[in-house]
Amino acid sequence: MKLGNCWTKRALMLATGVLCLALVVSTKAQVQTSTTTTSGQSRKVVQVDRGEVVAVEGNDLIVKMEDGSIRHFPNIPESARISVGGRFLGIHDLTPGMKLERTITTTTTPQTVTTVQTVKGTVWHVTPPISVILTLEDGTNQSFKIPKDQKFNVDGKMIDAFGLRKGMKITATKIVEVPTTVTAQQRSVTGTMPAPPPADVPILIAEENPNAAPATPAEAAPAEPAPAPVSTNATEPPAAPAETHAVSGNYPLLIGLLVLLILIVWLVARSVRSKPRP
Repeated sequence: MKLGNCWTKRALMLATGVLCLALVVSTKAQVQTSTTTTSGQSRKVVQVDRGEVVAVEGNDLIVKMEDGSIRHFPNIPESARISVGGRFLGIHDLTPGMKLERTITTTTTPQTVTTVQTVKGTVWHVTPPISVILTLEDGTNQSFKIPKDQKFNVDGKMIDAFGLRKGMKITATKIVEVPTTVTAQQRSVTGTMPAPPPADVPILIAEENPNAAPATPAEAAPAEPAPAPVSTNATEPPAAPAETHAVSGNYPLLIGLLVLLILIVWLVARSVRSKPRP
């Protein structure tokens, strides 16, 4: 059954007669209302933004984005945390050069909110095709507007507002379906520390300690031997180093021969002295 502009999609008629009405009075105890929500399939969209920290001024963050643009994020809350290397850092822990990555996951879920309003009463007065007054279960009367060209099912027969009569017991049900969309967002920010300096940049410079003790001759590096002097006399060439070493090595033998020679001379002189003279 089709409804007027003030009704959405469909209405059900129950009991002896079911009347679809546009309620113009405030909801009372006699008007029972129930609401149900049906969710459809969700859709997720993931957005990733990357940038580098340029400066931190108080709770304001300035970031150079991946496309080269500069973005200003004001009033970062103290409770905001960024995951960096397994630690959670606050806004005041960020330093220039840090790389940041923000992931925003947006989940969109379509939903349909169905509201069912049910009223029971007895027809007390009808002003077709404008309105009808029902006597509710508590004895009070309420007026309801009738949508234009509305048809009613009474005892299985479709009648209009002119077919309503005083004393008819009616249960009217109004069903309203409103489509909505629920959007939820999850944000997470991660970061990495600045890269270490290049290897060719000196980190530690060794300096000589003025209080250190001087090196001993044994610890000092051996000096290279001075070159042998060149003789200017062509007839007397310099002695070869190898021969000099050989002579110095025969000193004990020469001394022994000299002692033996002296002994022989002494013995000869003694024998001469011991001979009788004529």
